Parts: sequence; structure tokens; C-alpha cells
Amino acid sequence: MKTDIAPLQIATFLAIAFVGTVAVSAQSPTLQSLTPADLDAFITRVVAEQKAIGVTVGVMQDGKVIFNKGFGLANVGRNAPVTPNTLFAIGSVTKQFTCAVALQLEQEGKLSFDDRLSRYNADFGHSNEITLRDLGNHVSGYRDYYPLDFVDRPMAKEIDEYQLLKTFSNKPLDFPPGSRYSYSNTGYLLLGHVVSLVGRKPFEQSLQERIITPLGLTMTRFEPTRGAPGLAEGYTQFGLGPSEVAVPEGRGWIGAAGGIWSTSGDLLKWDLALMDGTVVNAKSWKTMTSPRELTGGRSSAYGCGLQLRDRGPQLILVHSGGVSGFGARNAMIPATKSAVVVIANADYSGGVLDTIQEAVLAKLLPVANAPAIAGPPARDAALEMLRQIRSGTVDRSKLSDEYNAFLTPERLAAMAKSLRDAGEISDVQAGSIGERGGLEVSTLRMLAGNTPISTLMYRAPDGKIEEFLFSRR
Repeated sequence: MKTDIAPLQIATFLAIAFVGTVAVSAQSPTLQSLTPADLDAFITRVVAEQKAIGVTVGVMQDGKVIFNKGFGLANVGRNAPVTPNTLFAIGSVTKQFTCAVALQLEQEGKLSFDDRLSRYNADFGHSNEITLRDLGNHVSGYRDYYPLDFVDRPMAKEIDEYQLLKTFSNKPLDFPPGSRYSYSNTGYLLLGHVVSLVGRKPFEQSLQERIITPLGLTMTRFEPTRGAPGLAEGYTQFGLGPSEVAVPEGRGWIGAAGGIWSTSGDLLKWDLALMDGTVVNAKSWKTMTSPRELTGGRSSAYGCGLQLRDRGPQLILVHSGGVSGFGARNAMIPATKSAVVVIANADYSGGVLDTIQEAVLAKLLPVANAPAIAGPPARDAALEMLRQIRSGTVDRSKLSDEYNAFLTPERLAAMAKSLRDAGEISDVQAGSIGERGGLEVSTLRMLAGNTPISTLMYRAPDGKIEEFLFSRR
């Protein structure tokens, strides 16, 4: 579906206020903490500044829901507000549900992810070359039937799903199976088709009986009729024009690849059930959370219905989704049973979704092995150092001996001039905080005038700055 894969970066969008010679031309909202009041204030400001229509946000920390609230309007024409019970289309977040149902069938011995597709239906093209695991991992090579970000003329009309699958499976493969990762909704419609064949019932019925009812997901539906009571309206935008009601995909186009509607509260229930082993067993969970090793040794960074961020202090499992008029983000931290869900009823809402998700994740995650540092937080120390450099005068008592020696008057003067020539600092975004050589290592990204720059700062436990550099990025 649209906007399917969430960005891999973890960035918290922070506001800053410089004094003296460094001024901020446009502040970004800052999430101060995970208290309900701070979350409410932060999300309210993001929604207002980015002119979102309607948003619902749920946050879980250590297995407990700490926040669940709707913002804005579910339907502009009726002036209906978003409530915690407003259903939104979650798009491709559906794929983790589809994987879970298929894996439950594997646990019961009714299928194997290592089976060829031809074992279940030989009518589909290349079915003897491709396994169910290839479908779930997005490495099958099947052409994606929905790569565009708008509903084209054929997609606006109802289609027989089986005919859709025959048409796209019989196209030439984009690459040999297993050699590349390439997101394919076609593969997930096929996986849902296999679930229907093996379960001897429609996919929707298996989903209801195996997932929705047992987990008590009372606010979750599969492909409801748009405009039904309790459902948000979906909106789109052309260029910089006003928002308008989005044209939905026709019946048959979405299905097991992205057909679920839900609430942030129900998705948090789902996340916890996945992480605590209620939905699938340990072997199946490994299938969902293990990246595929591609031909040549590269990693796909994608399991089955879940994308992996595994370079930070803890593993994060993420997936985004989008269908016409809607966007969604779902992120989980299994180590702490924490999660954040953000859904919006506009298909141009990626900025809102990512800003909220990444800010909350930054607060849910521990700092990556960074030592305790005396003095102000890394962000504040870095901005103060930048202010001093711009002024041409620094407090050298806060610098290590080696950095003092490095920062000669000539170098300081050159750095100061370059900052003043570039222009005012704005759009400051926090980067990573980690450890190297027993030092805290932190980064910031920002604009100096129109020039994107980044800073790199090393601090010793006593608070002394061992290095502070900035450069174009």
C-alpha cells in the first residue's frame, strides 16, 4: 500500500531557543517526557503545525498503556472529532496480521513457509520457483501491483482478487527469488490466498476467528464499507491545495495486503499479544523478526510483516501503512514490551506520523551505552558550544587540554566566520547518543541559513568537551 515502509532513521524533532547572536527562525515542537500532559501538548502542537486533519495516538511502556487519545476531526463535513473509538484504515500494518495467521497454520502442520506456492495453486506464474517464505519476506520477485501513490483508473474499480493475482503473478519476475528485497503487495495477497485455501474459509473469517475475537480486538474490522458509522473519512491533497475526500481503492485490490481498520488502542493490544507470545510461538516469532539473508550475503532488514531496526540500543520492530486517504505507523520494542501507534486520516500525513513516532521512540529507548556525564544534557551543551563558537569566544575551562590545543585562535575565527556567513540556526534535530572510548558521543542536525549541517561532540564523564566539530551534510 502507499507509504509502506517507515524511514529507518530514529530522529527526535526538538525545539531550541538560542540567545544572543544565534537565533532560531522556526522552532519545532519538543516532547519533554512521556507523561500524559507532555504527550498531549506535544501531539496537539504537531497536529496544529502540520495542519493534520485527524490523528489517533497510543503509547505503551513496560506492557502498560500510558496514553491513548484522538486529535482533530474524523470527518470534516460533519465536524466529527476523533475519539479513541474512531476506526482508521491501517494499510500495510495488516501484513503482520496476515503473517501471524499463516504462521498459526504452520504451527498446526497445515502448511510450511518453505513450501513452494505451486503446492497450493499451480495456476499462478512462477509458483514452482517461489516459497511462502519468499512472499512474506518480500523477496519473491513478483511485481508489486500497487507501487503508485494514487488510485489509478483500474484500481478505482472493483476487481476479482483471483484475476488480479493471476495477472500480476504471470508477469516476468523483477529478479530471481531471494536475490533482492523489493516490497510487493502482490506477495501478501498471495499469502492471504494460501491462508484461505488451507483454512478452507475466507481469509477474513480466519482473521476474525484466530486473531480479532481471541484477542478482544473489538474495534478492529476487515474491509468495512467506507462511510459506515464509527469510521473516519479519508482525505487527500493535490499539490498545495485544500484537502478533499480521497477516492478509495475498489473492492478486491487491498485484502490481506492492507485491508484492516482499527484504533490505536486495539493495535496496542495486538502489539502486546505479539510480544508476549500469545499470538504465535517462539519459532514463528523468530520467522516474523528475522531478516532474510539475500543472495550475496546482504540482509533484507525485514522479517515477515515487520521491519527491523537493529543498530540502536534495542531492537525496534516497525511497519508503516497507507491506503487512499490514510497513513499509519506501528512500532514495538520487544525488550521492554513498549510500543507507539500513530494513525492519520490523510494520505499525505507522513510528516505528522513520523514526527510523533520518532519522538516517542526516542523517549522509550535507553541511551545507547553512553556514560553518565556531569553537566547539562548533550543537546544543550552542543547548542551552547555552537553559540560560543559563533560569537568567537569560548569558555576554555570547559574544554579538554587536547581540544583546547586543537582549537587555535585561527581555527576558532574561521569556524565563527563560517557560521555567521551561513545564517541563522534553525530546524534543530537530535541525532544519536552513544559511547566510544569511554566518552559520550552525540550528534545534532540543523540548518545554518539554508545549509544543512551536523555537529559531532565528544564529552568525558567530568563534562569536559573532548571534541566539537560541525560540517555540511
